[in-house]
Amino acid sequence: MSDTNALRPAWSAAFAADALASLRPVPLLDDLTQDWAWGGSTGRGVKVAIIDSGIDADHPAVGVVQGYVAIREERGKLVYDEKPHRDAYGHGNACAGIIRALAPECEIYSVKVLGDDLTGRGIIFATGIQWALENGMDVCNLSLGSTKAEFFGVLHELADLAYFRHIPLVVAANNLPKPSYPSTYAAVVSVAAHEVPEPERFYYNPAPPVEFGARGIDVPVAWMDGGTITATGNSFATPHVTGFIARLLAKHPGLTVFQVKTVLRALAANVDRERRATEAH
Repeated sequence: MSDTNALRPAWSAAFAADALASLRPVPLLDDLTQDWAWGGSTGRGVKVAIIDSGIDADHPAVGVVQGYVAIREERGKLVYDEKPHRDAYGHGNACAGIIRALAPECEIYSVKVLGDDLTGRGIIFATGIQWALENGMDVCNLSLGSTKAEFFGVLHELADLAYFRHIPLVVAANNLPKPSYPSTYAAVVSVAAHEVPEPERFYYNPAPPVEFGARGIDVPVAWMDGGTITATGNSFATPHVTGFIARLLAKHPGLTVFQVKTVLRALAANVDRERRATEAH
């Protein structure tokens, strides 16, 4: 008698009859609504890592920060400092404030990888993503990236790992017309700015690599010393999408990254619903 398990090809064990996972159904794509996706949701319980320049918990637009890690290099070794810290530049506050406004009950974690000049080393950036993946985060906001080819591979591996662990990496596209990583990877949720002053409006781009557009031009954002500024950039569009995802995951925990993208695409403001209704009849 043959051993069935021994004959199975590699990676096929998950599809054996006694191991096959039961999946919750999702409504038909064009039947999805914002009410189904995140109606009534405040993002409660969803852990959001903001990988940036730090966050000021005492900023009135931010509120409670549930956890911190500041990553730096000392004497050739990486140091993880989990004491509370402050924003070194203002950029992290801006992202945190936008997310907090959209998902007021999410749990914010500050992963500090940038300094007071809003720059940082690629290896520390990559380590920040790795920390988030290993510490129970549900979604990560990356309003930053690297244009250096030497980090293409390691960031790609981390993006794939996040995808396989069902942790959306929401990544800002470069503000300059040059590819940046990981925003160009298919595994992430890539975001650029639109100019409509409506925080709940977002669009889908059918010609990626940048897939989604959210408010990011002339946006009032939290900044240093408890203040605000008006800012423009893909950095500020990205946390809008992170906020939507936090609300979605709070209401529908366990969605995969491709399901999250599918829901966002279905709810994009540029979906021609009138045409769909006409064709249905």
